[in-house]
Amino acid sequence: MDGLEVFIIIVVLCALLFLIYYFISGQKGNISISSPVESRVDEYLDRRFQSIVDEWQLVTRSKLETFTEPRYKELEQDETRLVDVKSAHDGIQESLGKLEVRLDNLEKELAQKGNAKK
Repeated sequence: MDGLEVFIIIVVLCALLFLIYYFISGQKGNISISSPVESRVDEYLDRRFQSIVDEWQLVTRSKLETFTEPRYKELEQDETRLVDVKSAHDGIQESLGKLEVRLDNLEKELAQKGNAKK
């Protein structure tokens, strides 16, 4: 073996050792060899879950339930009010549509009378 072959073997061994170290280092959870990236992401999310919840200001299910239980009647009333507001909005939109049609008809009549006088 000459120097180049020894160098190539050393580089391959170093790469192999690095890959083994990469898969084993910092392993606290179950890192799968078949899907190492996904399992590393899962491990990262498991480790940093609380800080992600705090950073994004997320609410856990238990906090949500403690919020909604005493205010359930108020929330229910708000939902019924929203239904009423939506129906009023739809009625107003319908009335505006009718008024626009009437306005268009009046403008056409005025335009016809203006052309007739000339």
